[in-house]
Order: sequence, then structure tokens, then C-alpha cells
Amino acid sequence: MDRETRKRLFEAVARRVIASADQLTDLDRAIGDGDHGTNMRRGFEAVLAAADELSAKALGESLKGVGTTLVMKVGGASGPLYGTLFLALGKSLADDVSREQITEALAGAIEAVKARGKSDVGQKTMLDVFFPVLAVLREGGEGLPARLKTAAKSAAENTIPMRAIRGRASFLGERSIGHMDPGAWSSALIVDAVADVMEGVA
Repeated sequence: MDRETRKRLFEAVARRVIASADQLTDLDRAIGDGDHGTNMRRGFEAVLAAADELSAKALGESLKGVGTTLVMKVGGASGPLYGTLFLALGKSLADDVSREQITEALAGAIEAVKARGKSDVGQKTMLDVFFPVLAVLREGGEGLPARLKTAAKSAAENTIPMRAIRGRASFLGERSIGHMDPGAWSSALIVDAVADVMEGVA
């Protein structure tokens, strides 16, 4: 993965999250503090501003740079969790990446997020998107970017009937049912943007 591709990747993800900030805020207003979109916009605006500098580094170091930026800028519960995701990916990936390496790196990152958030799949969190995405990555095969997008969107939608077990939404108990988890949707947006770049590189 060359410098231009790294830059395109960071910019695509950042712009997708920034453009969806109001939507994320609306989702979070229903079952959380109502600040997810604002927080994520702030973090990814910082990533976008630093995209040139970040992409000058090797993939692993640039991903760690994204993670550190998100920890410092996003705040709330999301900053440490998304920061952990990117930091963990950065520890495992080099510029010469294969699908198998990305799969293993994501598996490790999911475990890191689980540990950081003391959460698991099925608790109405971002993990409910990344776990199905990991399963599609493991399958590989034709049309992988499109299948990743579909899996991420469906997984986010599948959080609507769930009761929240972790995070601010868990305080609502049964009232958290019927709303999409904002962290799941922001995760789906990130996967969608990455898949767009994958399609362009393929």
C-alpha cells in the first residue's frame, strides 16, 4: 500500500464520518448523550487535517497515528474505543498487506476493543458490526468490497431490536430497543469508506 493509497484511505474514512456527523448525533440523541456525531466529527477532522503527514509513514505507524489522534480528539466513550481499534491494527499491519493479514489484524483489534470496553458481540455496540465484517473477510472470494459494505450495513441495522448491555444506552434498559446503535453505524460508515477505496485499488 503506497503513500497515495494510504492518504486516500484516511481521507475517505474521515470525510464519510464528518459528512454523517448530524445523523450520528440524531441516533445518539435517542439512546445516549447526543454527542457521538460531534465527537466523531472533531476526531476525524483532526485525522483529515493530518492525512498528508500520517500517510507519509508506513501503514502500521500511520494507523497508530490515526488511533492516537482519535484518543486525543474524540473524547467520550468513543475516543478510547476507536483509538484502540486503529492502534491495534497499526501494531499488526505493514505496507505489503494481504487479505489474510488484514483479517488477522482485525481479529486482534476486535479483541482489543472488547477488552477496552469490557464488552462483547450482541451487546449493541460497534462490535456488532466488526464481527460480521470479520466473517466476510475470512471468507474472501469475489466481490469482497461490496459484500463488506452489505455486511456492515445489515449488522448496524441488526442492532435496532437489541437491548443495550454496554455503554450509555444500557441505562435505558428496554427503552434502548428499537434504536440503531450510533457506534455501530459509525463503524459501518468506516467499513463502507474503506471498501470504496478497496474497489478503487482493485
